[in-house]
Amino acid sequence: MKKLLSILSLIVAQFGIVGLAMAEETAKAASSDSAGLIAIGAAISMGLGALGGALGQGKAASAALEGIARNPGAQSKVQTPMILGLALIESLVLLSFVIAFMLVGKL
Repeated sequence: MKKLLSILSLIVAQFGIVGLAMAEETAKAASSDSAGLIAIGAAISMGLGALGGALGQGKAASAALEGIARNPGAQSKVQTPMILGLALIESLVLLSFVIAFMLVGKL
């Protein structure tokens, strides 16, 4: 439960920081202060996205390999959903990269 709460708080913090950086869009021109905040928001967004994706992929691969080790006959049934899960987790990391790239483009 503590892990879940800490992960949820990290996700909320990520969206808060990105939202703060995105709110700067309506400003007339990017001053040096907002440029720093945007850069920090992009860096934190990319870092948390990569961290979450790495943790999720590690957990998914570990669980799938453990299942295959316990029941080798289920390899074909476990492998495809595992690959799909890993691809979906990776898509979230790529989304984080796109958000960070868009934020850096505002500098």
